[in-house]
Amino acid sequence: MSHERRHFTRVHFDAPALLKLDHSSLRVHILDLSLKGALVALPPGHGLESGTLCQLQLTLAPSNVHITMAVEVARHEEHQTGLRCLHMDLDSITHLRRLIEWQLGDAALLDRDLSQLVAGAKRVGYDD
Repeated sequence: MSHERRHFTRVHFDAPALLKLDHSSLRVHILDLSLKGALVALPPGHGLESGTLCQLQLTLAPSNVHITMAVEVARHEEHQTGLRCLHMDLDSITHLRRLIEWQLGDAALLDRDLSQLVAGAKRVGYDD
């Protein structure tokens, strides 16, 4: 990609996760994370269409903390799939924020991302 369009800081993250579809689940591998989604590696022989709705579940070992996000397939190239986060519960957002902050070592970058996330939610009517 020649020009960066992302507005959220991504961090490299190497962990297994579960991608739940309507009637099945796939064991995937997370390659990177942000407050707005994830890049995952799919098992060989699997592909997902753009626009597919699913749920990404990540368990942080050894703490057994869970991060769950409702996602939409944004793109799929070979064995890598970009997932756009549509919704996360408060506990998942809190855990993901701490994880990204720890990986970045820079709380200011994450605070900027959170401000953009809240501003975006208000623009589309999620300010209740």
